[in-house]
Amino acid sequence: MKKILEGFEETIDAIKKLKEVQESKLTEPISKGKWSIREIVGHLYYWDKYNLEKMVPVMANGVNLPQFPNHDQHNKEAISYLSDNTVESIINAFIETRKELIDSISKVEEDVRFTIGKGKRQFSGESFIKIFIKHDIHHLQQINNKLNS
Repeated sequence: MKKILEGFEETIDAIKKLKEVQESKLTEPISKGKWSIREIVGHLYYWDKYNLEKMVPVMANGVNLPQFPNHDQHNKEAISYLSDNTVESIINAFIETRKELIDSISKVEEDVRFTIGKGKRQFSGESFIKIFIKHDIHHLQQINNKLNS
């Protein structure tokens, strides 16, 4: 799992670099009708916060974790939750929470298997994090495309 967590941690470096980008670039939509980079970072933070508070603490062998929340509703909550925060404070919150999440999930034993919601698929801490690594990659591509446009 160490290698997977290192991949998950790499997102911290990418997000940290955003502190060097002009704030106006971070607050304009990545394209018409889409989120800004600020909102994307907030979205990543809010998912980490959810996983840290609701999922990882109950990861144990044979446990059925809660179903993931409705994505659209969860994303709306994230944007609303972060509406009064500066770009820098959102970046800092993401970094701190991602580090806590990595620390927390690294303590889940490698042989622990659990299900999520109504699903029958068995997950490990590692396969759980892989879902979010793919999620990170998707959003980091969007961020890079915006920064390079």
